[in-house]
Amino acid sequence: MAIHLISDLHLSDDTPELTALFLGTLQAWQGQLDALYILGDLFEYWVGDDDDSPFLRDTLAAMRAFADKTPLYVMHGNRDFLLGEGFARASGARLLSDPHPLVVGGARYLLSHGDALCTDDTAYQQFRAQSRSPAWQQAMLARPLAERHLIARMARQESEAAKRQTGLTAISDVTDAAVLALLDAHGWPVLVHGHTHRPAVHVVERGERQTQRWVIADWHDGQGGYLAIDGHGIGAHALP
Repeated sequence: MAIHLISDLHLSDDTPELTALFLGTLQAWQGQLDALYILGDLFEYWVGDDDDSPFLRDTLAAMRAFADKTPLYVMHGNRDFLLGEGFARASGARLLSDPHPLVVGGARYLLSHGDALCTDDTAYQQFRAQSRSPAWQQAMLARPLAERHLIARMARQESEAAKRQTGLTAISDVTDAAVLALLDAHGWPVLVHGHTHRPAVHVVERGERQTQRWVIADWHDGQGGYLAIDGHGIGAHALP
């Protein structure tokens, strides 16, 4: 068996084809893996564990059924950073810190969502620091649920408008300096992340040190991909 890693599904009420793909994938993988890791942005946005929309209830129930037979781990992304213990109980998932070390078959990996590595985007990094503070999150979660949904939808519309205007820009990618600093801090394992929507494998070198950086494919237009790790190494795959 193997460990599978997915990221950046951006599930919402507006993406029924992606939700169907996710639920079908859970059913196909249930009991067939050593573990499933979801490295952020499972949802397009998450406004709090008290959100009881039918879409979320059905999705969390499917995750719970999966987790009953296969270990399930979820990392916060830049869209669903408000996932909390209520989500963990409802989904059966264990929430991971970012970054998270992993050892498989004697090989070392470091898992991350990847947004903290996009250090050229200073405006986002400022918001990231603010939105991860307990005080900011407490104030946000104290707002009425309907107001939180409105704020999230407005932020989503602004983000989509910016993407249509500029597409993928240099500041939305990781920086070499951030990647090297992270690898230095953790002893140069294989780095695995999502967030950038640029699926690829990169060789990272400095001096005599060398490792790989794997970027997980995002899900869109009814299609998705994943990384598989087993005792033989790591590889990228498309979902059928």
